[in-house]
Amino acid sequence: MDTPQDILRALGLNAAALTGGTLTARSPIDGAELAQVHEHTVAQAHSAITRARQASLAWRDVPAPRRGELIRLLGETLRENKTALGRLVSLEAGKIVAEGEGEVQEMIDICDFAVGLSRQLYGLTIASERPGHRMMETWHPLGVIGVISAFNFPVAVWSWNAALAIVCGNAVVWKPSEKTPLTALACQALFAQAMQRFGDAPAGLSEVLIGGREIGEALVDSHTVALVSATGSTRMGRQVGPRVAQRFGRVLLELGGNNAIIVGPTADLDMAARGIVFGAIGTAGQRCTTTRRLIVHESVADALVQRLHKAYASAPIGNPLDSGNLVGPLIDRVSFDAMQDALKAAREQGGKVTGGERVLADEYPNAWYVRPAIAEMPGQTDVVCHETFAPILYVMRYKEFTDALALQNGVPQGLSSAIFTNDLREAETFLSASGSDCGIANVNIGTSGAEIGGAFGGEKETGGGRESGSDAWRNYMRRATNTINYSRNLPLAQGIKFGE
Repeated sequence: MDTPQDILRALGLNAAALTGGTLTARSPIDGAELAQVHEHTVAQAHSAITRARQASLAWRDVPAPRRGELIRLLGETLRENKTALGRLVSLEAGKIVAEGEGEVQEMIDICDFAVGLSRQLYGLTIASERPGHRMMETWHPLGVIGVISAFNFPVAVWSWNAALAIVCGNAVVWKPSEKTPLTALACQALFAQAMQRFGDAPAGLSEVLIGGREIGEALVDSHTVALVSATGSTRMGRQVGPRVAQRFGRVLLELGGNNAIIVGPTADLDMAARGIVFGAIGTAGQRCTTTRRLIVHESVADALVQRLHKAYASAPIGNPLDSGNLVGPLIDRVSFDAMQDALKAAREQGGKVTGGERVLADEYPNAWYVRPAIAEMPGQTDVVCHETFAPILYVMRYKEFTDALALQNGVPQGLSSAIFTNDLREAETFLSASGSDCGIANVNIGTSGAEIGGAFGGEKETGGGRESGSDAWRNYMRRATNTINYSRNLPLAQGIKFGE
């Protein structure tokens, strides 16, 4: 499995699908061409959506535990191909090997989670004011689920949605990022293997659409697609949300983060430093849960910032396929330029910037490696409130805890947040209604939050989407209320007398 072609073959991809296409897939590691992928037309997209609809009509009648069996087989197939798919993630998204394989492990864990949920898709008995009656809520499949994913998690986002949607009785149509088409095609090939082992799943249960904006628009605008789950930028979300709402469809949006960590005066600084560095520079700062803002008490700020500068200076940057490297490349030149613009703005707004420059340009002239940046800011200026997908850590100091909370909540985004403190009052306040206003609030662990079965979702401009949690499956189903009269009378609601 030495070459990209070897990996693609090992994952079951058809060689004919990887040559002669109009979309060139390149690796951010060195800019090398990986494949020439064939894009779908709008007409082909509509055909795929129609196939998915037909599949959903058959699949909805399959008992949910049986549907869970297909996802169990998908998890097994992923286990068997973890190394190959993880390496493809590294090749196409630029993640270090551990993170590439870690994302595949997340897919496997999600399958396990969804299999469990396949036996828990139940409603409630509802109290009725009428005698001789029973009311209950029931849950039914939505039909077709559309998934739009970003480059930074090229396979996990699909698995979150697809695993839950399929056990809920739906079909899935996936439009991946144009920057990561190969991982999507690989997932589809592995899903096809699972379907073959399953035996009698309907064709069209999982469809992949390769293409640009017009393909995404076809998915978003289709009345056949009951729910659109979209992960990416707030700019994209502002376009997707209203368009789906115009046709009264449903959306799940998870749109960036601009996540903050508060470090209190009682914090374990060794633990905090590790959590901050992992959160800020892992995946070259391109996670939705990346730590972008550090709000640190003035009494420990100097000591902590010194530790961070030392850690940043020693963090190995380079080819993510080489063991020992912790920081791989930015996805492309556009991301690099956006980072430089943000750092320029930070300096203009009074910030002291360390790092951020391009590195390894001689070795990789067609790739974009950068040194992670620390920007010590005089306050939460405009650039701090605007999220840039790059390894930039904005550092701000505070005196009073209420001020730290105000800074944490004082941005439009609301995905993940964290506090490092050994003060019980601070920790509990941070988790309370008057604390963090994000969908994820952590204590002494950092801004990671995509834990299986946990609350992976945000608030405010982050979209309010929720792709995990004990009731996650309800996003992929519609609720109905049923009333059953088992008496010999017809009592009316609220004791109304009519025609008597």
